[in-house]
Amino acid sequence: MELTHFDDEGRAKMVNVGDKGITERVAVARGSISMKPETLEFILTNRIKKGDVLAVAQIGGIMGVKKTGDLIPMCHNIIIEGADIRFSIDKNNSRINIEAEVHITGKTGVEMEALTAVSVAALTIYDMCKAVDKTMTIDNIRLIKKSGGRSGTFMREVL
Repeated sequence: MELTHFDDEGRAKMVNVGDKGITERVAVARGSISMKPETLEFILTNRIKKGDVLAVAQIGGIMGVKKTGDLIPMCHNIIIEGADIRFSIDKNNSRINIEAEVHITGKTGVEMEALTAVSVAALTIYDMCKAVDKTMTIDNIRLIKKSGGRSGTFMREVL
């Protein structure tokens, strides 16, 4: 497989997507943040002094989608058509699972945007709760699915 972000002399370059076709593109990424059970209870009962943790993390994740091209050196700035951040609570493992889904119609994929959304949402949760729990762990951020473009559909096998 050829790496496309390097020129003939091995220097970094931004890929030219001018010849690519415009297709509907979707990416889904997931990750999680684990914490002490008391911290999760504080979040669920809205007792974190900085405010509604999941509402702010949802906005943070969406903002991350919009800023991905500014954060990741070789990402193109793209027009986002839709982004959704979802949370599921795993009380048994004292964890918040995060899922981001990003949609565009364009010439380049949105995998990095979905991964950035999960990362920023998790970092937002950490930031809002660090006063009560510095042991939180952000974990397992990964691409679950992507569709559109020349490479077609990717679907991670679930074990």
